[in-house]
Amino acid sequence: MMMMDDEMENGRSVYQDKPRTFPAVRSKSYAPLIFRILRQINPRVLAIFLLVVFGGVFYVGARTSPIVVFVFMICIISFCFSVYLTKWVLAKDEGPPEMSQISDAIRDGAEGFFRTQYGTISKMAFLLALVILSIYLFRTSTPQQEAAGIGRLSSAFITVAAFLLGALCSGIAGYVGMWVSVRANVRVSSAARRSAREALQVAVRAGGFSAIVVVGMAVFGVAILYATFYYWLEVDSPGSMRVTDLPLLLVGYGFGASFVALFAQLGGGIYTKAADVGADLVGKVEQGIPEDDPRNPAVIADLVGDNVGDCAARGADLFESIAAEIISAMILGGTMAQKCKIDDPSGFILFPLVVHSFDLVVSSAGILSIRGTRDPGTLGAIEDPMAILQKGYSVAIVLAVLTFGVSTRWLLYTEQAPSAWLNFALCGLVGIITAYAFVWISKYYTDYKHEPVKTLALASSTGHGTNIIAGVALGLESTALPVLVISVAIVSAFWLGHTSGLMDESGNPTGGLFGTAVATMGMLSTAAYVLTMDMFGPIADNAGGIVEMSQQPESVREITDVLDAVGNTTKATTKGFAIGSAALASFLLFSAYMDEVSSFARVPFEQVDIAVPEVFVGGLLGSMLIFVFSAWACSAVGKTAQEVVNEVRRQFIERPGIMEYKEKPDYSRCVAIVASASLREMIKPGALAIISPIIIGFIFRILGNITNQPLLGAKVVASMLMFATVSGILMALFFNTAGGAWDNAKKYIETGALGGKGSDCHKAAVTGDTVGDPFKDTAGPSLHVLIKMLATITLVMAPVFL
Repeated sequence: MMMMDDEMENGRSVYQDKPRTFPAVRSKSYAPLIFRILRQINPRVLAIFLLVVFGGVFYVGARTSPIVVFVFMICIISFCFSVYLTKWVLAKDEGPPEMSQISDAIRDGAEGFFRTQYGTISKMAFLLALVILSIYLFRTSTPQQEAAGIGRLSSAFITVAAFLLGALCSGIAGYVGMWVSVRANVRVSSAARRSAREALQVAVRAGGFSAIVVVGMAVFGVAILYATFYYWLEVDSPGSMRVTDLPLLLVGYGFGASFVALFAQLGGGIYTKAADVGADLVGKVEQGIPEDDPRNPAVIADLVGDNVGDCAARGADLFESIAAEIISAMILGGTMAQKCKIDDPSGFILFPLVVHSFDLVVSSAGILSIRGTRDPGTLGAIEDPMAILQKGYSVAIVLAVLTFGVSTRWLLYTEQAPSAWLNFALCGLVGIITAYAFVWISKYYTDYKHEPVKTLALASSTGHGTNIIAGVALGLESTALPVLVISVAIVSAFWLGHTSGLMDESGNPTGGLFGTAVATMGMLSTAAYVLTMDMFGPIADNAGGIVEMSQQPESVREITDVLDAVGNTTKATTKGFAIGSAALASFLLFSAYMDEVSSFARVPFEQVDIAVPEVFVGGLLGSMLIFVFSAWACSAVGKTAQEVVNEVRRQFIERPGIMEYKEKPDYSRCVAIVASASLREMIKPGALAIISPIIIGFIFRILGNITNQPLLGAKVVASMLMFATVSGILMALFFNTAGGAWDNAKKYIETGALGGKGSDCHKAAVTGDTVGDPFKDTAGPSLHVLIKMLATITLVMAPVFL
């Protein structure tokens, strides 16, 4: 981490006219060990190896079900499509040398932090795997496992293997998100010199590559695990496990994905927002220099943070969302099929995998629908990027409705209830409408074309305090519409499933919960395109930073500013989408947890009575967990930002030539400070989230044994999970919307409204944006990962509570 060797000449004009070079944060590029090994293998040998592997995968899939083979084929075709997108993006030029030098510095910082962060996470994952192994070796088995001859040892190794695979795939998903963003940012910057539409297309296709790989890996991973266990355990053979019980063996996969996603989101969120806050407070507020100005020592750390916080972490987050939703829906589908005595239950169990396979197809169509201009050589007027992105989303939505109808008729038709598939298709439509509603609501509250953000910007004209008050009020108000939408969706889907005609042996309707699961699948049926829009945001933000640092013409910066503002909105809409899906998925996982407790305890467990004092206390502890976790996440950003502020101030004081373009700032020092601090600070809130449900469940289990309440531990954990989910959804909605609105209120003022850049109104808006940074990019996104992780950890650790 060295400064430039060439001496600085006097005078601002000399500095600007010289070839602008920027220090690499590291001397060599990092790549995960598996990728370095693959690069050294002869291409022909690698091709033969992959052919053998895929041949084995398809053989196991064919021995399992034709549906699994279909899923494998769609996933592999999608991976080939992602390779096409990669080649298309990487074929674009990187622009002048100063652009590529800045991009290299960002890439080095992001890859270096990723390696250190995921090295820490992998150590914690192996430690937790040993804990899970120890617990499962001494737990009781379910009647289904005993009947199938699966002992404690086999069950322990199955759960641990699933956990580690989920953690590995989640880590790869995060790496893919970061890998493409650090290579696409400079290409978007270069494209912006020619055309706004071309820059938009490059950013969308780069985000699309990451999204297709993330969703494809989630589906492929669960399908491989399912097929492997089916083949290895000889499921449905005489004396072996029934297929309806198989999905319970997959819960470790969801927990592994949640575990990595939580720490990735925490560490990346602390990194990106600490650097952003530090850069803004000293650069914009104290020194009055523009955002991403090359004189700001924290600017490289800020741009690195966009990649590790928004791209890598969000990739792991959406991977975990889809994996958890697929597994919970498979569990509920198997349970319902077993109660209804359906002859071939595989369609109900594998339905989630097929839906997300079609998600890859429809999202790919949406990505391809966004095309460049007919004459890319002309700059032309700047179109509304949000309108273009919404057109692509509309294409994906229409195709999702059609493919969802086909999927339900194909897999959910049964002679016992011939019209049930139509009810479930309507459940999927409810989910799709819910997703669209969430995207629209988030856009309304965070896009500066609408009244809420304009009102927030106007509040900045009377000072910093009124800006903060207005932002908090907007965030609190923004919880109402999403909660109403979720409530209507859950009740509608439940009753559509309840009236589907599927009955158990006693003649009671049993399709309600599965209807809610189908609605969740409908909501996530365009997840790949929504993730594409999310990845678009940080890539556009990075592109704007590269344009500013390399001192490109103002017309180019105008294009990247428009893309960046739209990126803030797409990130906010994706977070709203993720919260909605987390709410529905957590409801499913909660039901799956109660089913699993019933299996282990061998007694019905259908209700949780919060009038019981201990159970009510569990609910209070769950709500408290959300607030303490949020406090620690925001505090971590604040502490790290203080270190950045002090370092930036020190450099400006000790090296006054920086402000006059006579000296280069030490970017690498800020990168090192933020990297080490964020890794240190992510441990405490992450450990709180993992340890709390285990300790609470174990303590109340002992108390239940003493007071002769055998299921007290499981009931208290269920209450904790219920209250934490409700509190977490509301808190995450508040954080994400308020933070996004503050950010875009600042962007709105920077367009020239209310005095423009440098005015007192702008300074107040910067303060609001600074407060909102840890809200929208650290605590908020971490919360919706947290509530899903609480649900998956209770599924895996259920034996501890009994």
